[in-house]
Amino acid sequence: MRTMLRHCLFAEALGTAVLLLFGTGAVVVNEQTHALGHGGIAAAFGLVVLILIQGLGHVSGAHVNPAVTLGFWVAGRFPGRRVLPYVVAQLAGAFVGSGLVKLLATPNSTLGATLPAHSAGQAFGIEVFLTFWLMLVILRVTSSFYEQGLLVGITISATVGLEALVGGPLSGASMNPARSLAPAFVSGHLEAAWVYVVAPVAGVLLAVAVDRLLELRTPPVSGQTPQ
Repeated sequence: MRTMLRHCLFAEALGTAVLLLFGTGAVVVNEQTHALGHGGIAAAFGLVVLILIQGLGHVSGAHVNPAVTLGFWVAGRFPGRRVLPYVVAQLAGAFVGSGLVKLLATPNSTLGATLPAHSAGQAFGIEVFLTFWLMLVILRVTSSFYEQGLLVGITISATVGLEALVGGPLSGASMNPARSLAPAFVSGHLEAAWVYVVAPVAGVLLAVAVDRLLELRTPPVSGQTPQ
């Protein structure tokens, strides 16, 4: 039986708030204590994603990311009437999470906002690729053929952690408009905010296209029975 929409929206808002609280919260804690390091921040994002998938996935799918919701819809795996409510819930949760993180932060903190290390163009390219790969992994491991319970959450969270570890120093490795917009608005650091909206959208659209190519079956060799 399909979960009622209000339960899904609550799960998405709660999950996105927790994502921001622990993910960007790790950035803020590291700013003050230097106890986590970049590897620790990447691990925090990966771990919280794993926990959210396992804890809330059965309720709402644990998208906690407007780009992922859009990607599932374009791929034909999510009803269009739920896209806007999901995105609104995710953004609301993200702002709640950033508001809570602000209570822990020093006055001049960026609250974990994603900012280009060099140019906006470089950050855009990196975010497109990172989101593309994340969405492609999500689409592949959640297909009916490959889906294997806990392994799905581990694979997706490992992808998030790896991308945060490698791409974080250059672009922030957001892959998530809600994750970027909330701390940007709350901290007042809106420079290059467009990158972290447009690039994830482009990345998920590319991932859906590649996923469809991967689904194409090779024509059977003459004399063989199609599988």
